[in-house]
Amino acid sequence: MGVIPGSRLIPMGDLPSRAHQELNPETHIVVYCHHGMRSLSVVMWLREQGFEQAQSLSGGIDAWSQQVDPSVPRY
Repeated sequence: MGVIPGSRLIPMGDLPSRAHQELNPETHIVVYCHHGMRSLSVVMWLREQGFEQAQSLSGGIDAWSQQVDPSVPRY
């Protein structure tokens, strides 16, 4: 529901088939989910796949909406 403008939506289930086609392992990648817990597991998987600069957005999209961009809807 909440999307950071300019971000790319890749659901967790699609990541194994899309990561190497759509993401550059040399770039900084920020992964986010609702509260930041699922994104941590995705980051661990990405790092195992060679995406060493992947990181999780602390607090998720909920924290982003509260602290950075209140126009992003909370759910």
